[in-house]
Amino acid sequence: QVQLVESGGGLVQAGGSLRLSCAASGRTITSGVMGWFRRAPEKEREFVGAIRGTVSYADSVKGRFTISRDNAKNTVYLQMGSLKPEDTAVYYCATSPRFLYAYELTRLDKYDYWGQGTQVTVSS
Repeated sequence: QVQLVESGGGLVQAGGSLRLSCAASGRTITSGVMGWFRRAPEKEREFVGAIRGTVSYADSVKGRFTISRDNAKNTVYLQMGSLKPEDTAVYYCATSPRFLYAYELTRLDKYDYWGQGTQVTVSS
């Protein structure tokens, strides 16, 4: 049974930083792909970034967010900086059991397990 547990969300002022964690069990984070997604109020869930050896980011967060991992802890991190009110969303981590090509990373159906999400609220 694969489980993903996100933590680290909260309320932060615009321009601030937060680090989200995604602790995985039942699957090694270095196998396949670990992705981050978010769903803002009244919007569809969207791709934020993913790590599969290399790291890819959505244009909206490139240069502000960084994805990293601690293999010993089987945990993936999303370091968010220069936060904006439009970054307010529920953030989810997800895992794919196999390598994904760049054009597949944004597709929700390529990931088979998801965390419960953690709320990030950025005040202006």
